[in-house]
Amino acid sequence: MSKIRVLLLFGGRSSEHSISCVTAAGVMGAIDRNRFELVPVGITRTGTLVPVDDNPALFTLTGDALPTVEFAGTKCIWPELGDKELRCIDSDGKIHSLGDIDLVFPVLHGPYGEDGTIQGLLELLDIPYVGNGVFASAAGMDKEFTKALFQAAGIPVTPHVVIRERNWMHDPESCLAKVAELGELPLFVKPARAGSSVGVSKVSDMAEFGDAVALALDNDNKVVVERGLVGREVECAVLGGRDGKRPRVSVAGEIIVTGRDFYDFEAKYLDESSVQLVVPADLTAEQLDEMQSIARRAFEAIGGAGLARVDFFLTKDGFLVNEINTMPGFTPLSMFPMLWQATGISYPDLISELIDLALEGHL
Repeated sequence: MSKIRVLLLFGGRSSEHSISCVTAAGVMGAIDRNRFELVPVGITRTGTLVPVDDNPALFTLTGDALPTVEFAGTKCIWPELGDKELRCIDSDGKIHSLGDIDLVFPVLHGPYGEDGTIQGLLELLDIPYVGNGVFASAAGMDKEFTKALFQAAGIPVTPHVVIRERNWMHDPESCLAKVAELGELPLFVKPARAGSSVGVSKVSDMAEFGDAVALALDNDNKVVVERGLVGREVECAVLGGRDGKRPRVSVAGEIIVTGRDFYDFEAKYLDESSVQLVVPADLTAEQLDEMQSIARRAFEAIGGAGLARVDFFLTKDGFLVNEINTMPGFTPLSMFPMLWQATGISYPDLISELIDLALEGHL
């Protein structure tokens, strides 16, 4: 029986380029080589698709050195509709075939990959792909509309307001009046469409607010301002259901940050000593049932498919959903695979399951 040929797509134009490379290294190192043949393709920071070596060591996180995809003279050419053959063209203009591909596994984080753009391209080309579709990807990437969909579904979310760049530039007083309605400090100021805590600030003094908005606007043209909450940071992982069944939800995990103000980019990827990932989280059976139910509803509210991670705050008033991540970090040490491993699905089997879900959904 021939192997399924999987195009592993990673890198990209977003600020999470290097994190996508690290995720790809994890998949390269664990995918079931008896079932799948991997065709790794990277996207440079400027958007060029390039063939890369199938070698996870090239894209692992080493110390504070962040891996990148570089253009070395050869670039890939997407197949046309009805064609599955992936080609590349070298610096002399010669075209080479990389063979047919059966499916794309896009481990892209952030804009131009996790936000529905690459999913739309693959839909146009009629190529199966792992993960969420165009709408769910776009909705999950945009914190403003994610929260709106959750609220419409009766899912509790963190108190927040949205500031658009044009409003901040021309009428900052009205923006600040909206922010004041959130109540006491601290506040968290975030780009509406970014991940990995890029561009996020914790504001404990309103004198810092303008700089926090400027940093967020460096990454997007609108900002979500959330009220800081006292509570535990807990997460569940979600997998799409098989044969029309409802999504599956993992056990819960908890993030405990020490020595830093919050779970920022450095804490996630560069300073492991500052964070502890506790899996499974210490919750009662009733709390876990409630959390899993909310995570499932959140996934369904955006029309999710494939996978997601749902992030919560557990406060004295109960669970509040902070956000949903439609392509969560996927290294063996990331929370998403850790949660499924604790639930009974190993990392290699999780990769296989996601590919099988994508192929099932494309039938």
